[in-house]
Amino acid sequence: MGLIIYIIGIIATVYAIMDVFKKNISTACKLGVTIILLLTSWIGLLFYLFYGKDHIEEWCKS
Repeated sequence: MGLIIYIIGIIATVYAIMDVFKKNISTACKLGVTIILLLTSWIGLLFYLFYGKDHIEEWCKS
């Protein structure tokens, strides 16, 4: 069961990182958000998917 949750977490994180790199923001901000997503695991991922996804472009104006 734990392995399935781990694999789902990896897939969701890769999806979020791909979504970040599609945004029209600076490269430095993309790398920063990617590092934060990788370091914060599920909490950062859930925050990004439910809130940050829609607001990241205004936070990281390029």
